[in-house]
Amino acid sequence: MDTGRVMETVILAVVIAVVVLGVLGGLVVGSRRKKSLPPPPPAAPDITAPPAEPHVGDEAETPRDEPRRTIEEVDLPGGSAPPVVEELPPTEIEVPEPTAGRLVRLRTRLSRSQNALGKGLLTLLSREHLDDDTWEEIEDILLTADVGVAPTQELVDGLRERVKVLGTRTPDELRGLLRAELLKLVGTEVDRTVRTEPEERKPGIVMVVGVNGTGKTTTTGKLARVLVADGRSVVLGAADTFRAAAADQLQTWGERVGAHTVRGPEGGDPASVAFDAVKEGKEMGVDVVLIDTAGRLHTKTGLMDELGKVKRVVEKHAPLDEVLLVLDATTGQNGLVQARVFAEVVDITGIVLTKLDGTAKGGIVVAVQRELGVPVKLIGLGEGADDLAPFEPEAFVDALIGD
Repeated sequence: MDTGRVMETVILAVVIAVVVLGVLGGLVVGSRRKKSLPPPPPAAPDITAPPAEPHVGDEAETPRDEPRRTIEEVDLPGGSAPPVVEELPPTEIEVPEPTAGRLVRLRTRLSRSQNALGKGLLTLLSREHLDDDTWEEIEDILLTADVGVAPTQELVDGLRERVKVLGTRTPDELRGLLRAELLKLVGTEVDRTVRTEPEERKPGIVMVVGVNGTGKTTTTGKLARVLVADGRSVVLGAADTFRAAAADQLQTWGERVGAHTVRGPEGGDPASVAFDAVKEGKEMGVDVVLIDTAGRLHTKTGLMDELGKVKRVVEKHAPLDEVLLVLDATTGQNGLVQARVFAEVVDITGIVLTKLDGTAKGGIVVAVQRELGVPVKLIGLGEGADDLAPFEPEAFVDALIGD
């Protein structure tokens, strides 16, 4: 073979080898570039940064099968024990004093306010000569004490007749004479029992009515104490929904003696509250349900509608056993005007005279009984919780004329 052809063959082989090596080198470099770089080393945790929020799609941590510890087994920071919750002591229930003889106990308070009436009458009757002027003075004292015109004339006529027959008059005879005539005027044969125990059913239902400001709600609370003191269980119905805080006031009275109070929303329907009170009283098996009613006198028609509705709704359960009218003794003859209005609205069965210790006009007892034809059954003689007493004619008259 000639030398030139050999050289060409060698050169061609070298070129082919170089090309093949170039191609293989490019493939190796490309494959190295496609390989992922190793992850950087983890950074130190930032203890001030908040924990990362989980993202959508993150898997929840596999729950660990470890027993759950109770709150008592977990120590609070600092190793302190869990706080001990102290139970509040129950409301202490008061035990009202017995009502028997309560008016006798309050006699001194009554006699202080009524002393002028008894002393004035005894002084005039002790005069040696009782002329017409003296009898007119006696009439003036009685009228000033709000006895009323007709009862005053009746009392004076009776005294004149007895004095004429008696002749000589010692102080003891005059006191006995005046006591007898006053007792006749006040009335001793009338049943003054607050009817709360009907024979055929329970509970007895008592509705308390009266103008706001006479002590109506307070009297209802004090009456609950009187009943509890006599061994009866009581439910109170706060049907005076129009006067702010009336229900709170009544509930406070009830809690003091352990009586349950039924109430409704402020400004709600009084008849609905009264209905619920009687219903709950029957379910609880209590002896008496006392219903405190609204006492607004803006218009007689509105008052008549409200009280009439309360009465009708309550009597769907049972008839009312007692409707007590609360009067402020210090209002005198104005109280009689209020009494007439309420007597036209509902059938009053008894009267409660409050603040009798704050007036010298004890004759209102006689006047209001004559006006309404119903007896005074309870009298209020102070601000104390147990200063409401059953009315006893003998104790009352004895307080009027003194010892």
